[in-house]
Amino acid sequence: MTVEPISVNTAKEVVTYRHFINGAYVDPLNGEWFDSIDPYRNEVWARIPRGSAADIDNAVAAAKCAMTEGPWATMTPSVRGKLMRRLGDLVAENAERLAKIEVRDNGKLMSEMLGQLRYHPEWWYYFAGLADKIEGSVIPVDKPDHFAFTDHEPVGVVGALTAWNSPLLFIAFKCAPAFAAGCAVVIKPSEFTSASTLEFAALTRDAGIPDGMFNVVAGHGAEAGSALVDHPDVAKITFTGSDTTGAMVYSQAAKTMKRVSLELGGKSPNIIFADANLDAAAAGAVSGIFAATGQTCIAGSRLLVQNSIKEEMTERLVEMAKTAKIGDPMSPDTNIGPVTTAPQYQKILDYIDIAKSEGARLLAGGGPSDAGPQFVQPTIFTDVDNAMRIAQEEVFGPVLSIIGFDDEDEAVRIGNDVIYGLAAGVWTQNIGRAHRMAKALKAGTVWVNTYRAVSYLMPFGGMKHSGLGRENGLDAIKEYLEVKSVWINTSDDAPGNPFVMR
Repeated sequence: MTVEPISVNTAKEVVTYRHFINGAYVDPLNGEWFDSIDPYRNEVWARIPRGSAADIDNAVAAAKCAMTEGPWATMTPSVRGKLMRRLGDLVAENAERLAKIEVRDNGKLMSEMLGQLRYHPEWWYYFAGLADKIEGSVIPVDKPDHFAFTDHEPVGVVGALTAWNSPLLFIAFKCAPAFAAGCAVVIKPSEFTSASTLEFAALTRDAGIPDGMFNVVAGHGAEAGSALVDHPDVAKITFTGSDTTGAMVYSQAAKTMKRVSLELGGKSPNIIFADANLDAAAAGAVSGIFAATGQTCIAGSRLLVQNSIKEEMTERLVEMAKTAKIGDPMSPDTNIGPVTTAPQYQKILDYIDIAKSEGARLLAGGGPSDAGPQFVQPTIFTDVDNAMRIAQEEVFGPVLSIIGFDDEDEAVRIGNDVIYGLAAGVWTQNIGRAHRMAKALKAGTVWVNTYRAVSYLMPFGGMKHSGLGRENGLDAIKEYLEVKSVWINTSDDAPGNPFVMR
């Protein structure tokens, strides 16, 4: 496999990829590949290796050896940090090429993917700086003649299962803190979007990351993914995806007592009060649901609007939806690209039919777009009751449900009345209300007068069915560390009664 740049707009040649294990690209042991489909052109553009349990065994063995016997095991944290910074530099140098590959694979807008890839290096720089700042503590224990301290050790080999909507961003979320903590990783990317992760793997080698520290085994979840979760030498699983699959991963990992972090779905409320800057709020509502074609876990798919401005705000949004440009994701003026996968495309259309059958009133969109085979029109429903399936279940597409409310208490009640708790938005110019709402909403992230803002500095994760643990920020590195308590008796005297706890 080559990692040279390809012409994403004109390339007709099908690219064949291989797994990346122990610093080298290798064929799948079963000799099988499967096709990756360009969702815009609806054509095969790449062949992806179909990983098996045997490939996972090889990758995990390489990762375990790299952590315990390779140069990483004796490398100082400061040197590790320098290698991570070099990796960040290489991502910056290759941002446009990697972004084009992601667009080819998942159909998201080039403007969004390029923005993500240009921002991606900051994760490596930030966590590189944390690598040599993992410190224990001396504990002033209440036991005479005892010196006690804590140490932090890498949890072990990490298995990472990433989603198809932003593959390389999830690599940054998961692998940068894992490396800083000292852990080796085995990635199983989504079978729908594996190419960019396999391309990225070469950059880890070029950066000087020791062989075996970063491994990629592509394949299907029920095969390679399940084998990774079951593997006895994997200490932790980090997963991004739906809550249904996340629950399966959680249950399966529990059988071997693995540590697990889950970043799952959402049904986020985006709440607009009458005192908000309505221009900014309308833009935030559009960004919350139609950006990324709605294929994002933080989508503001439930728009709660104070009843006194509901009609005005609805009219604004309908006009904005009707003028959105749908088409080629590589074009800089495109607003909405294709749905990434055929199953997801059909799921979105099915939910539109469900909303109609439940009595929601369609104001815009409501079906396929003539822009291509996997395009859905930006869709807006009103007269939505929060008990409807369209308001309770994650659609993961450009479908907005507008729900009215009268006051703060009702907004909080409706906002929290779902099984999810990933994100929420609040639009108000009342500072007291902003603080009250931020405290009352059960969500891992609450945005006030903004939406979809993400940073390597800020913890990210969900409550309830939206997940376990946190990614990004200082909290993220804790997910990859074990705390060890050490007691040293400084006295030479024998203990008193050896049958009694000291």
